[in-house]
Amino acid sequence: MLVASAAVVALGGCGVMQRISEGAYRNAVADGASADLRARGVRLEGRPACQTPPTGAFAEVRIDCTARTIEGEPVEISGTVSDADSSTPRERYQVTVGGRLLIDRDCLGTGCKHSA
Repeated sequence: MLVASAAVVALGGCGVMQRISEGAYRNAVADGASADLRARGVRLEGRPACQTPPTGAFAEVRIDCTARTIEGEPVEISGTVSDADSSTPRERYQVTVGGRLLIDRDCLGTGCKHSA
């Protein structure tokens, strides 16, 4: 299950702690998306490469990841966490394969209990 919230809340720090938290979040999203795609029969060539671009807002975190299927189709993973500085952050993730939206929900990964 993706536990991005805990990693995201810590992003407000600086220096080493911020880099560790961003790294943990990127790993969680890459692992969660990979697990969800695998459950849908989509196999990836390798691990998704993820970045957390700056948003200009402390309470918002974005993530963008790319990968390829073993058939060569492009995979794009995007996510946004709002209210990241609160005890109840709101997450939203979308995953496309070959331009087709396969996942659009509020969590990723095995055991994810999502609302949409």
